[in-house]
Amino acid sequence: MTLGLLEIILLGAALSADAFAVTISNTFVYASESKRRLVLMPVMFGLFQGLMPLLGYFVGGLAAEVIERYAGIITLVILGIVGGNMIREGAEALLHPGEDEAEHAGPVAKRLTMVTILAQAFATAIDAFAVGVSLRAQAVNIVVAASIIALTTFVLCLAALAMGRKLGEVLGDRAQVAGGIVLVLIGLKAFFA
Repeated sequence: MTLGLLEIILLGAALSADAFAVTISNTFVYASESKRRLVLMPVMFGLFQGLMPLLGYFVGGLAAEVIERYAGIITLVILGIVGGNMIREGAEALLHPGEDEAEHAGPVAKRLTMVTILAQAFATAIDAFAVGVSLRAQAVNIVVAASIIALTTFVLCLAALAMGRKLGEVLGDRAQVAGGIVLVLIGLKAFFA
């Protein structure tokens, strides 16, 4: 059986669902970030969603069983830590408005770091590794398929940037707590899936 272009695009859309949600969450939590920094999310998420199927395809049977077995735990830990910190910081800001405002306005607070982006990109792309393993059984050009998956994720995450900005305006000060909850829920979904 061979996969057609539409099927690969749909596969890319399905794989990018978590990256899409994380992008929305990050966009409204880190509303003060520069557009350049925010655009790193679609770039990195797309890159990881494209690289992981390639790894799965070529590494295949060597590490597939181990990665598939622990993918949910790894995702939960990474997104749980990042989301938990966001919830804690957001709750502190809501419970103590104006307190330590200088601290919260500094470069450390509400800063979307490259480490955070890379950790989230990895966590949201682990399932793409398993897809790469399964694509070995298909008559598919893995480089083309991985490129389409990466591009689909990139485009959907760009759309998520716009949606996150609007949602951030609606949520206001509650955005950081809501964003943290979204990340923890994605981690829990991956763990129980």
